[in-house]
Amino acid sequence: MALYLVTGGAGFIGSHIVDELLRRGESVRVIDNLSTGHAENLAAVRQRIDWHENDIRDLDVIRPWFEGVNYVIHLAAIPSVPRSIEDPLTSNAVNIDGTLNVLVAARDASVKRVVFSASSAAYGDHPELPRVESQEPRPLSPYALAKLAGEYYCQIFTRVYGLETVALRYFNIFGPRQSPDSAYSGVLSLFIAAFQRGEIPAIYGDGEQSRDFTYVDNAVDATLRACTAAGPVGKVINVGTGERHTLNETISLLNDIFGRQVTPRYGAPRAGDVNHSHANIALARELLGYEPKIRFEEGLKKTVAWFRSTLAA
Repeated sequence: MALYLVTGGAGFIGSHIVDELLRRGESVRVIDNLSTGHAENLAAVRQRIDWHENDIRDLDVIRPWFEGVNYVIHLAAIPSVPRSIEDPLTSNAVNIDGTLNVLVAARDASVKRVVFSASSAAYGDHPELPRVESQEPRPLSPYALAKLAGEYYCQIFTRVYGLETVALRYFNIFGPRQSPDSAYSGVLSLFIAAFQRGEIPAIYGDGEQSRDFTYVDNAVDATLRACTAAGPVGKVINVGTGERHTLNETISLLNDIFGRQVTPRYGAPRAGDVNHSHANIALARELLGYEPKIRFEEGLKKTVAWFRSTLAA
């Protein structure tokens, strides 16, 4: 049995990772300051984990929780492009300084490996599709820049200090527990919540922008593979499905699922948003043995089912 530390473990992706680790019989420690995570995401397993409500910006406070840890899964972040544009200082403090604190604490505690949640936002609007890890990064927002800086810090800590690191560029992860209660929330959670509440979903742009929407179970699988696989140390690896869907297509699918004919409200494009996101996942297949198991439409139906049960409660 290994001990895993999950930063941001009360968040959307983090709580799913915690659940899967416990299902596999591993020991789990969680750090989360609940600024974007939610305690209720871990309510069912709270008695089975070592929980610490701390902030990764405070190195002295979080240091002790790295002792005895085998693997760190670093998800704690301010995960929003629009929010980073409105408040770049906090984005920098959490996503860059906080990540550096995690790496320092992991190094000093002789952690075996750190898996970092990087972002497809690092590619920006690079014209080549699908996105390949060898492409030059073109970040368009403070969030994208901060996540890219985190990748570089991971690689430096591997080269200079010998700390094993892997950076996973997540592509538009969605699924149950993704909060729809903020203007900064993921687009699918906002769409589904609008359908559920009988409201009109908003699209910024013409709706022909596309995303490699990746159901959360696929991201969990790739992340846990990255903890123990032999080949990915020091690498940056895409985690997506290898497919892309436009926002207009997504609205059409939701109309089918809900049995409606909703026309979205279109607005001006937002600063920092990319037009297209599409992952080449060849490296994930090669180095992680990763293969997405849940396709977009199936994941969308699962997510709608969760929202229906949750918002109706």
